Amino acid sequence: MHIRTSFPYETTHEDLRIPLPDGTLLYARVWRPLTDEPVPAILEYLPYRLTDWTAPRDWQRHPWYAGHGYASVRVDVRGHGNSQGMPGDAYSATELADGVAVVRWLAAQPWCDGKVGMFGISWGGFDSLRIAALAPEPLKAVVTVCSTDDRYDNDVHYLGGSVLAVDMHAWAATLLALVSRPPDPRYVGEAWRDMWLKRLEEVAPLIHTWLDHQTRDRYWQHGSVREDYGTIDAAVLAVGGWHDPYRDTVLHLVEHLPADRVRGLIGPWSHQYPDRGLPPGPAIGFLQETLRWWDHWLKGVESGAMREPLLRAYVSDSHPPATVYDTLPGRWVGEPAWPSPNVSMVSHALEGTPLLVRSPQHTGVDAGRFLPLGNDADLPPDQREEDARSVCFEFQADEETWVLGRPRVRLRLTCEVPRGQVIARVCDVAPDGASTLVTRGVLNLSARQGRDRAVPWEPGVTEDVEFELNGIGHAFPAGHLVRLAVSSAYWPWIWPQPDSAAGFTLDPEGSFLELPVRTRESASGIAFEEPEQSEPLGVNVPVTLDEPRPERLVVRDVAKGEWRLEVDPRYGGTRVYPDGLEFTEDALETYTINESDPLSARARSDWTVELHRPELAWRATVRTRSEISCDGTDYSTSNEVICTDGDEVVFHRTWEKRIPRTAG
Repeated sequence: MHIRTSFPYETTHEDLRIPLPDGTLLYARVWRPLTDEPVPAILEYLPYRLTDWTAPRDWQRHPWYAGHGYASVRVDVRGHGNSQGMPGDAYSATELADGVAVVRWLAAQPWCDGKVGMFGISWGGFDSLRIAALAPEPLKAVVTVCSTDDRYDNDVHYLGGSVLAVDMHAWAATLLALVSRPPDPRYVGEAWRDMWLKRLEEVAPLIHTWLDHQTRDRYWQHGSVREDYGTIDAAVLAVGGWHDPYRDTVLHLVEHLPADRVRGLIGPWSHQYPDRGLPPGPAIGFLQETLRWWDHWLKGVESGAMREPLLRAYVSDSHPPATVYDTLPGRWVGEPAWPSPNVSMVSHALEGTPLLVRSPQHTGVDAGRFLPLGNDADLPPDQREEDARSVCFEFQADEETWVLGRPRVRLRLTCEVPRGQVIARVCDVAPDGASTLVTRGVLNLSARQGRDRAVPWEPGVTEDVEFELNGIGHAFPAGHLVRLAVSSAYWPWIWPQPDSAAGFTLDPEGSFLELPVRTRESASGIAFEEPEQSEPLGVNVPVTLDEPRPERLVVRDVAKGEWRLEVDPRYGGTRVYPDGLEFTEDALETYTINESDPLSARARSDWTVELHRPELAWRATVRTRSEISCDGTDYSTSNEVICTDGDEVVFHRTWEKRIPRTAG
């Protein structure tokens, strides 16, 4: 990593408040070049608190953009951080309308030349796409990283029509803790407590809303750009990583947006900006790459950004299973179109007699983290134990085989119960038996006729079902096996259906695995500069003598047949900021299931967040507990929030709700 200290422009930064049409003020931080000429503005807009949670990341890139002649702006959405207003649902119509107003306000400032770009990762990337779909005239270009075009089936809520137990619950619990944090008196003054208490009165667990919509209905269609890609007028640079769950968005965008204003980039990365150097690498000079995009679309400079292939993708070499990789070897390939003329679907017929697939309910404990962030225990370990809990089919790789795109399975199934799910994994099996997960996919059997409906299976009937697996770039060496593993359970990723213990019968006759096989030819002209950032903020992480908790711990009670997975999400821990803020957070997620009982599934998340300013004698604490369980007809959710100002409890609320299991 190169830390840059000298730029074409000297810069300045200031905090200000952006007025919305209803009078609400959004808190913003603006870095600008010192020049008398107006410049384009680029906006990062999300709820994750610019004065603490994302401040270290913000200082890596916003000053860098300002030093290259852009007004770089970071804004907290309504009801979060030090912004006024009340919090709402994720990606609500109000949040998007506010974003449009911010874009127009920026374009009207005397230091802006009227052209605006938007960028962001995850939530910030989502909002960039969705605001682009509303087509505010000043918004000319977008860089969206690790984001989704489909809120229902490519986010943290559902997968293949099944409830994502691991992240729907965990992320709803995380957001409950995050939204309950107070404004900072250093930035809002004495009004902080009144703002906090009013905000807390509006807080509600999002898990209620998300479980109320178990099929792709109008709730999920709102803000999902897949509903009409044609609404996006801005140029889009779509970026993802093969170890990020949202990577298929890049493939969708380069397929559906006009080729003269879209480019795609997929590397081996996790859910992170590709310049940060977090595993797996290699990291790239991503800020330089995005600068080419901004220069082309916001300044009219011929930067070569649009001379790149429509899609640049990394094809990783085969690698032994591990939960973290510093760097994955491989090569870049360039595709002139998507679907690519360099990729052909190759079908592999399954062979053998009909087989009963009835996986133990703890199948999936070695799935790894749904949203990897570059931590030591994020990625799936050796899959041999998971393969043993599945039905497997193997195909010999007689020559090196490059796979690029989304594999597909067609399976002939017979079910004796009306509800269930099928999970397919593709693994790379080395001669020594080590099994590395390559990609996977899920289908809730009630969603086999479409994600917008729930159609029970007629017991005893045989049907062919088809579904795609997540996209991947991977090279299978000659002599390795391509293993297709099929299971009927995948906890805690997938919430088990009430009847899932019965499994299903898979008939290999009429069943296929289709692999998108790419021509073995790399693109020697694809290269990136060394990663580069501006000077770091200087956050201090205190040293502690406490023994660190394992990131992922699996505990088995042999006598009871119970399995417990404990996860420390490792978002940030304790840190001290240069402005004096002492920020402490602790979280633990727990997933429990009995290996023979799908109705035994339980998930719990506990959070503690403390903000302390010694110079102001200010200490605020947020504690939350979120739990979910189920029976054959309903989900049962329980959530609790306790907030204290010093030693005084200023807010305490518990929510209990039963939600019918209509589909997920």
